[in-house]
Amino acid sequence: MLTTVRERHAIIDAALRLSELGLNKGSAGNVSLRLADGFLITPSGLPAAELRAADIVFMLFDGTAEGARKPSSEWRFHRDVLAARPEVGAVVHTHAPFCTTLAVLGRGIPAFHYMVAVAGGDSIRCAPYATFGTQELSDHAVAALADRRACLLANHGMISVGRDLAAALALAVEVESLAEQYWRALQVGAPNVLPDDEMERVLEKFRTYGQAAGRD
Repeated sequence: MLTTVRERHAIIDAALRLSELGLNKGSAGNVSLRLADGFLITPSGLPAAELRAADIVFMLFDGTAEGARKPSSEWRFHRDVLAARPEVGAVVHTHAPFCTTLAVLGRGIPAFHYMVAVAGGDSIRCAPYATFGTQELSDHAVAALADRRACLLANHGMISVGRDLAAALALAVEVESLAEQYWRALQVGAPNVLPDDEMERVLEKFRTYGQAAGRD
């Protein structure tokens, strides 16, 4: 499958940005981008700074990989999320520090702040633990992402999804910020959690929020 250099470099740029922001270090984390008949994904075990266009792996949804490199060990949940969510064009996985701190405690992020709705619901769930790279982990991730655009992975990290790489990356940054705020609040006490009816109002407002909707 011939793919454009631009798509491969977009993945590299996203991986580099995650490193620059401190959401990943070394070879941690991975990024994927949907194509018409499959997806591109970062390779296994290579730091973002070392990535070249030829290192990005093309995969079919049957798990077949094409290229000189092995795909990320987490290709299963990238494949399964893209297969289950036709509106999703890109998947980002990070070991962001504050998300991972909550994840190793088995904590999701409740509606302590209205911006939790940016991930699509009234909470950001934490998926149960499973060994990295397994189908069990993928199944947990897909379930935790149901009706959501982000989740934590117990004792592991986080996943964000978006219509494109820019959206998935922006959401990863937002979720890490929320995780940091929630962690800081927990150092003082139990944060107030917004009631369900308020989060319903927030989620409704979010449907028409932003420049595309012509709002301030």
